[in-house]
Amino acid sequence: MIVVGNGYGVYSQEQNGNHAIRNVVLVHGAFLDGSGWEGVYQELTQRGYNVTVTQHTLRDFDDDVAVVEKVISQQDGPCILVGHSYGGVVISAAGNHPNVAGLVYIAAHAPDAGELRADLVKKYPSAYKSLIKGDDGFDIVNPAKFAEDFAADLPIERATFMANAQVPTADKVFRAVIQKPAWKYKPTWYMVAGADRIINPDLERFYAGRAKSKKVVEIKGGSHAIYASRPKDVAALIIEAAAHAGKKD
Repeated sequence: MIVVGNGYGVYSQEQNGNHAIRNVVLVHGAFLDGSGWEGVYQELTQRGYNVTVTQHTLRDFDDDVAVVEKVISQQDGPCILVGHSYGGVVISAAGNHPNVAGLVYIAAHAPDAGELRADLVKKYPSAYKSLIKGDDGFDIVNPAKFAEDFAADLPIERATFMANAQVPTADKVFRAVIQKPAWKYKPTWYMVAGADRIINPDLERFYAGRAKSKKVVEIKGGSHAIYASRPKDVAALIIEAAAHAGKKD
């Protein structure tokens, strides 16, 4: 049994010592790179997991999926594929790879086949107003508003650093459409960020329910940067996925 939600993930001995799946691939979202996963990486590697963090460019959706598929192919056995934010769209496509045993969505999009996220956002509006769309087709989050909108539960110094270390993201990736969402065919776990301003928490709950996620964890007060701000809770959910993916109900 895992207790999560308070920032102090609890891991059972069974999960620590006898996990069936040892490989984890972490996929970052828009505007940032994989460094935000460092806390989760440390939590997992200290418990014997083999963890790989992807570094896709955020310039083209198909290219991002190809990078993640390459990393998945390099695993020496089945893996748990984890995505944050836009990374959820990437893992929904790349998760069809045969090495993927389960999917974990961390405050992430999980679109259906042919579904436009813009339509979902109209139904579940986001709270933030800080997106800056460049004339060159690349977007960023206004650094002056980044801490408030993206990372309110991180120390201000770290949030400010993240704001000023952004990776401009091609606007076209937000319009990418997938054809075969892996969450329809493979088990999923979902973490809802209860105070998310980038993705409406109600949309996150919708995604989790539609995917019939085996466990949904909601972090009260969690910002969109929950993958960085709550590494123990995130790691606990991934460990649960690693322990149970592939098992028959």
